[in-house]
Amino acid sequence: MRILHWDEMFHPTFGYQINVLPKYQVKQGHEVIILTSEKIEKHPTFSKFGNNIDIANEDKKYTEKYGVRIIRLPIHKVISGRVIYKKGFIKKIKELSPDVLMCHTNDTLSSIRITQKYKSLGIPIVFDNHMLEMASKNPLNKLFRIYFKNFVTPIIIKNNLTVIRTQDDNYVNKHLGIPSHLTPFISFGSDTTLFHPDLEEKRILRTELNIDDDEFVVIYTGKLTESKGGKLLANAFLEKFGAENKVTLVVVSNSNGEYEKEVDEIFAKSKNRILRFPTQNYFDLPKFYKLADLSVFPKQCSLSFFDAQATGLPVIAEDNNVNIERLSHNNGFVYETDNIESFKEAILKVIRMSNKEYKIISRNSFRFVKKNYDYSDIASKYTSLLHQEVKKYKNDN
Repeated sequence: MRILHWDEMFHPTFGYQINVLPKYQVKQGHEVIILTSEKIEKHPTFSKFGNNIDIANEDKKYTEKYGVRIIRLPIHKVISGRVIYKKGFIKKIKELSPDVLMCHTNDTLSSIRITQKYKSLGIPIVFDNHMLEMASKNPLNKLFRIYFKNFVTPIIIKNNLTVIRTQDDNYVNKHLGIPSHLTPFISFGSDTTLFHPDLEEKRILRTELNIDDDEFVVIYTGKLTESKGGKLLANAFLEKFGAENKVTLVVVSNSNGEYEKEVDEIFAKSKNRILRFPTQNYFDLPKFYKLADLSVFPKQCSLSFFDAQATGLPVIAEDNNVNIERLSHNNGFVYETDNIESFKEAILKVIRMSNKEYKIISRNSFRFVKKNYDYSDIASKYTSLLHQEVKKYKNDN
């Protein structure tokens, strides 16, 4: 098949689903194209990283390495995280004449326009949605949901369009009004060719960073914003976890706003060792997980959960509905949301584990991802669904 992925904010050095899924589909023998926007470094999702990446060069390297063609289209601007494309993107989709269009994030402005143009496009389309109810914080979200339910969802229902839920959450059903029979669940996952346990690399990396073998290393990767629990994390590591325990916190994150700078000020007062690193290229992230013993996510959920677990790390996260399910396999622990003592107790529980107990939970973490969330398997599920949609479209037309 010729598979066309539509994604408003593809960045070649990051590790979102759009970065991983296409390369596996090329391995499956398909022709894969990513159609996305120009000026991606100015998108608020990426603009704060300040790493001056040459996007054109990174696109070229991605294409050469994985065989995925990347086409960038002109835009007017980005408003509230939404890309406003210049006229012509619908025409470009038609010109590429794909067998199927995989449209990532069905509630962007461009995806809404693609939905409205479904009949005239003349190709089968599969959408997905990445949103969780707990992460939907836009002050205009109620107005947007009313609009979507009344003007977009009816088109989805009338044309029997599939919207894949990438999170085990009913956001698209409850807030966008899309019937459950049109919203199958196919999770995010981890690229286990990159993320996997490696004790020898762990030893080498610790030596490079002057981390002793008996130090317990906790890693956090992600934003240090209020919504992600930046101060909760920093305050949890203010005091030592017992005089007998040597604990190091490795934080991989940039500090951009005032809140993040306040988090850094708390880190500076910590009686534990804090190692800070800027946000990393996706392909450089595995080594940070490999040197650690535990991964923590103080607030909400994170795609990095799967990468941490694939590297054999137990995870500690707040007790929301998604995390409770993810960590119900003796692969980590949830703590009481916003309760710093509960958070610290969960960390200390892992620190105090015997070597035997730790090996069991570490092995469970790796196996949980390898069995259920390996992108080689997830890509097969996506491609199988795309095949079904192509077949259904031909039968209906």
